[in-house]
Amino acid sequence: MPQIEIVETRQVEVTHLKAECGVRYWEDATVDGVEDSEGTLIPCRSGRDWSPVIELATGQIKDWPEGKTAKIHYKICDDGRYALLDAFGSEVVSITGYVPKIMCPGGSGYGDYVIMNIDGSGKIEGWHPDLSPFAPSSED
Repeated sequence: MPQIEIVETRQVEVTHLKAECGVRYWEDATVDGVEDSEGTLIPCRSGRDWSPVIELATGQIKDWPEGKTAKIHYKICDDGRYALLDAFGSEVVSITGYVPKIMCPGGSGYGDYVIMNIDGSGKIEGWHPDLSPFAPSSED
């Protein structure tokens, strides 16, 4: 018997963004005013990636150490993965490749850079959760 695949669209509440950013040059960030030349000062580092989990509503980075500040200007190019998570931490949808605008509230990242300032409470300055890159395109 022949079969076809049917794709359904549904609304899902998302609460967090999990980023996995392949950082080319760690020295493109300062942490507490000090150049992080080896990437040893920045919170949320996982191996060669910078991997913050960000609350969408507030721009708060999960598990950010109290009092620590950072100015980030990481070159990522197309070495990133960005996933939206639901309230249970389950991945809902992800994109890979270029850096989405949501990751550069501190300037124009041109799809290549993560640009943000993080205050001492772990909040990203100027945070605006634009989720449009995660929506299915009309071409699909």
